[in-house]
Amino acid sequence: MVKEFNEENFEKEVLKNEGIVLVDFFATWCSPCKIMSPVIDEIAEENLDNVSVGKVDVDENPELSEKYGIMSIPTIVIFKNGEITKTFLGVTSKEDIIKEIK
Repeated sequence: MVKEFNEENFEKEVLKNEGIVLVDFFATWCSPCKIMSPVIDEIAEENLDNVSVGKVDVDENPELSEKYGIMSIPTIVIFKNGEITKTFLGVTSKEDIIKEIK
């Protein structure tokens, strides 16, 4: 299941998570984001051990976007134990994302 992360729950759901969290920074009007959306959904449905998957709408959460330096979308950020371990910019293959998670 893909969670919706926002400025209210980001610290609890992502930064204090003792595991891996994949965060998709996106916008509803963004064509490349629409291409990535089913990929993110598939990763979430695979129920990988200790992996949470969520999305942040950059238009609704400008402070988070600014804090993490989101300059282009989609930007996919992988956090492990609250720390950024990898960032993908633009359309990225599911295989590359899964490889980085594992």
